[in-house]
Formats: sequence, structure tokens, C-alpha cells
Amino acid sequence: MSDNNSNHDHLEPQLLAAPNTLLSLLQFLSPYKRQIFIFLIALLITAGITLSIGQGLRLLIDGGFADKSEDNLNTAVLFIIGLAVLMAAGTYVRFYLISWLGERVSADIRTAVFDHVITLHPAFFETNRSGDIMSRLTSDTTLLQSIIGSSMSIALRSGISSLGALIMLLATNFKLSLIVLLSIPLILLPILYFGRRVRTLSRQSQDSIASVGSYAGEVIQQIKIVQSFTQESFEKAAFGEEVERAFSVAKKRIGQRAILTAMVILAIFGALSAMLWFGGRDVMSGAMSGGDLGAFIFYATLMALGVASLSEVYGELQRAAGATERLMELLHAPNEIVLAELITADVVNLQASITFNDVNFCYPSRPNQAALTDFSLTIPDGKIIALVGPSGAGKSTLFALIQRFYESQQGNVQFGGVDIRELDLEGLRQQIAVVDQQPTLFTGDVMYNIRYGKLGASDEEVIDAAKAAHADEFIRQLPNGYTSNLGEQGVRLSGGQRQRIAIARALLKNPRILLLDEATSALDAESENKVQLALDKLMKGRTTVIIAHRLATILHADQIVVMDEGRNIAAGSHHELLANNPLYARLAALQFSADAV
Repeated sequence: MSDNNSNHDHLEPQLLAAPNTLLSLLQFLSPYKRQIFIFLIALLITAGITLSIGQGLRLLIDGGFADKSEDNLNTAVLFIIGLAVLMAAGTYVRFYLISWLGERVSADIRTAVFDHVITLHPAFFETNRSGDIMSRLTSDTTLLQSIIGSSMSIALRSGISSLGALIMLLATNFKLSLIVLLSIPLILLPILYFGRRVRTLSRQSQDSIASVGSYAGEVIQQIKIVQSFTQESFEKAAFGEEVERAFSVAKKRIGQRAILTAMVILAIFGALSAMLWFGGRDVMSGAMSGGDLGAFIFYATLMALGVASLSEVYGELQRAAGATERLMELLHAPNEIVLAELITADVVNLQASITFNDVNFCYPSRPNQAALTDFSLTIPDGKIIALVGPSGAGKSTLFALIQRFYESQQGNVQFGGVDIRELDLEGLRQQIAVVDQQPTLFTGDVMYNIRYGKLGASDEEVIDAAKAAHADEFIRQLPNGYTSNLGEQGVRLSGGQRQRIAIARALLKNPRILLLDEATSALDAESENKVQLALDKLMKGRTTVIIAHRLATILHADQIVVMDEGRNIAAGSHHELLANNPLYARLAALQFSADAV
């Protein structure tokens, strides 16, 4: 389980150099220039109409009420109604386009981030929690959608309205406008000061929410272990601590936003009160008309509301900036597996042989612990090579390097005599099929999981592969046969059944190189015999590398390689190694009876 007392994981520090402001969104907004242009036109029209209402109000007061003219009253009211109709139409266009844009951009960002993340090297996922990555793909993009589709529109509308109202204030009465102008710094200063703090807290809040989701996901995924060890009470308390930690950060953010809003409102209404006092005196002295004061109050109120909205939205935009930072860090995360700029050979035309030349390798998460040391090995085309040795000897590391999940620090790995770094990566991996000791299945039906080995395969090809893996019989006994849903990670199947589905998937891929990590370990004796026969047929004419813990399964191998502490310490046949290698002899003595040996 996760360490509950440690801070939640973050992306590696070097990722912080990625673009980290709202300007990063421009690359996703640029494809929709036409929609943005129409939105801005609608926004300007509605803002202009809003400002025109002030003139309608002035006409209503001075021409209708003051002159007691019914015609002027009718004209003013009709003018305001006409403006309202135009504003409704403009608002419809504006609201639809900005909401569409928010949905579209968030979908594009989500797709772009996922498309990049799925190509990253496995070492990235050793240092970054999957729950945090999922939180960025879901909650952060949802937050951006809400802000682009709502808050950004409010910010633009409020900014334009406030600027237009200020211009109309200056045109209506310059003296009273000075009061408004003097109050602007009093409003902006708290926005700028508290806005920075809100942004920092918003980033922390998003991280803490991601930590909560990650922790919950890990516990739920391992629910059988939790219940088996009766640790439900512990996990409840630990999850409660994670939730409270997230709430504590959110509470600080809310407090800062509340202070910001209160200070802005105090400054706005203080300025309005001063303006009303001076304006009222001017009306009573005859220095300005009641209509001018009414229009001025309207514009001042419009400007006040605009600035108040900006202060509210500013906090939301800071949250968006925090979410954008998190997403851009993922989007710009470097991939340590660098694709070859010049492909020197077509992997299809090369022999399916693998060669390790003086390879030294440490996992990125354990840079001071060697997984392989001066390791050399040649795996000839079409031969079966078995790898044996104690846990931690480096056997699984060879599989990872063959598939180029990692880069060796020294030495190289060759396919058909060519450095795999000079080959097309996708083409290389298409030549390889893997059956792990603990096979991975996807949430979906049987047909989908087997067809994953060859997406274009027909139903008949899938069924043939299942038959070859001796899986067809139990599949047909499932409630819906090949369309039976297997549940998350194939939870509805037994271990042996999952193994045979994985073998069928590898059979369907029809690779030139097979990597088998004790592929029959989860089977009972009868099933193991059937699957071993299928594997024997499959391995003919193919290069096969087998990680073996049960030596009885590799007696047929062309060569057995003994590994220990990341080194190749011996190679030969079963009987040769029994006679010449103490480690192999000890492993054999533990597994075979005296007669079998």
C-alpha cells in the first residue's frame, strides 16, 4: 500500500520546465479561429448593446419622465426592448460557441496527453503514479472545459463591459469618473496579491485530489489483499487522512478567494457610495441632469459588476493555470526511448536472432543497483534458449531490453546483427510476442482479449488460436462464449484460464520471437500438458526465450543459460550444467528427485 505519511508523488523535477501558463492553451485554441472570431463578434455586439442600454435609460429619464412625454416614453421603452432582443440573440451565439469550444478543447487536450503518455517509456511509470496521471486526464481536463466554456467567457465579457463602461463614464461626467479611476488600484491590488496565492493553492489542491484518487484506486485494485489481511479499518483511516489533507488545502484556497472577493466588493461599493454623494449634489445644483446621473450610475454599476466578476473569475483562471501546468507537464514529458532518425534496415528482412554485447544496465528508479553487468549472450535464429537463475538474477530485464522498454547504459542489443536503436521500434515489437507469468487481460470480452494480438483477425482466426492454446473448450462453457465479459483484468477467470487466453493472443500474433515467462506455471497438470504441446508446435521455426523456474519445462531447450546477479555465468545443456555448474546443480537438486536427475 502507499506510504500515507509521505507527500504525494509529483512528476520528475525536470518536467517543470514545460510550459506552465494559460498561454499553453493557445496551441489547442488555434485550430478553431473561425469559431473564436464569431464568438468575439457576438461578445462585442452584446457588450455594445449592454452599454447602449445606459443611453436608453438616460433617454427614458430625461425625455420621458422629466418632459412627461408619452411618445418619448414609448420610444425609450421600445428602444430598450429592441436592444434586449438583439442581446438575447447575441448571447445565444456567444454561449453556444464558447461552451462548444470548452468541450472541444478539453477533448483535444485529453486526447493529446493520452496519445503522448501511451508512448512514454516504462521508467516514467515507475516514478509517476498511475492515479495521478488519470486525475490529470480526467479531473484536470474537466476543470479546463468548465473554465474555458464558462469562466473565460465571463472574464472576456466583464473585461470588455468594464472598459466600455469606463469610456462611457468619462464621456458622461469626467469629474465623477475620477472617483472611479482612483478606486481601480484599490480593486486591482488585492486581485493581484491574492490571485498568486490562489494559484499556488489551486495547484496543491489538484495534486491532493489526485493523491486521493490514486490511493483509493490502489486499495480497490488490491481489495482481496486488504480483506485477506483484515486491514479494512486501517485503510479507512488512511483514506480519511488523505481526504482531510485534500480538504485542508481546498479550505485554504477557498479562504483566500473569499478574502479577495470581500475586499473587491468593499472597494467597489465604497467608490459607488462616493460617486452617488457627489453626483447627487451635482443634480441638486443643476450641474448635471437626472438622466445623466441615471446613465452614470448604470455604467458605474456595470463596471463594478464587471470588476467583481473579474475578481471571482480570476481565482478560477488561477485554478485553470494550475490544471494547465499539470497537463502540460504530462504533454511535454520527455521520452527516453529515442526513435531512430534513419532506419538502417527493415526488421522483417533480418534474421530473428538476438545478441547482447557487454550490456550494463540499471533501472532508472534504482540507478545505483546494477540489473545486468557486462552481460553477453547470443540467441540464434530459430533456437530455444532457456534462462534460469535465482530471483533478481536479471532474467526479466533481458525481456524488457529485447523489447526496448529501456536503453542500456553500456553495450547494445542487436536484432539480426543490427543495433535495435537503429530499427523501427514498432516494427521491432511486431516481431515479438510475450506471455507473462501473470498475464494481463483487459476489461472486455474473450474475443477482444485474444484479438488484441492481431486487431484485424477474423473470428475464425481467433477461435483457431484459442483451440491451439486449448482454451476453446472452457471459453464455450462461459455464459456468452467468446462474447463473455471477463471483468477488470480478467477477474472472472481462473489463473490457468487467463494464462491460456494470453497464450492464444500470442499465437494469434504469429511472431518470429517468443518470450515466455514460465507460461505454463499457472496450469494444472492436464492443462499444462495440452498447452505445452501447443507451445511446442508454436516454437518450431521461431526464436524462443524462456524464463524458467521449473527446470522440468526446459529440458527440451537448445541451450540453458544460467544467470546470477545480472551476469551470464554458464551455458549448456541440462546434463552439462549439472556436471559443471554448482548453482544449476543446486537448483536441480531442489526440484528433481534423485531418479529424475
